[in-house]
Amino acid sequence: MLEFCYELPYEDLDFTDEETRQLYRIGRGEQGVLLVRPYTNIICAHWRFKTPKIALWSAHTIFDLYLDYLEARDFIGMDMCRKFLEMGFTRSRRYANHRTGKKYDSEGKVRPQEKDHAHCHFAKSAQIFKRMRDMVAKNDTYINMRKEWRSNESTYATRVDALAATSNVKRARYSRGSTKVSR
Repeated sequence: MLEFCYELPYEDLDFTDEETRQLYRIGRGEQGVLLVRPYTNIICAHWRFKTPKIALWSAHTIFDLYLDYLEARDFIGMDMCRKFLEMGFTRSRRYANHRTGKKYDSEGKVRPQEKDHAHCHFAKSAQIFKRMRDMVAKNDTYINMRKEWRSNESTYATRVDALAATSNVKRARYSRGSTKVSR
């Protein structure tokens, strides 16, 4: 499995273009969810989790987009929907566990979990997103297309690495603050 490449100039790339599509890497979990355009722009417009009612609308809307991408056999669109559903689950769980959304205190220690973390409205939002995410991730067509994509990723690795090397983009991969981009 190849890691998601953060060094590509994503703001200049259109992943609906046939040549550019070859640059897409699945990565792990929700890596790159906010970078792959135009999918990010389309799906993010519907991504919300503040209340279970809002989360239900959001998850269903994203799932409908997934079905559209599935019908079009657009794996990148399908995978990006899965990533947004995953992110809905993980962010809802984060706020269920820590109302401020901050897992760590100023000393870098994990803050205590909220007493109602398992039953609050954010926990319910997380359950909604998880159910939808599981439906996507367990879909036979998605599984087969994912396996096929993974088998082809290494074919495109040289092209991805070459473009990344010339892009001058450096992103902090794992930060507890906002992602920093420099050129």
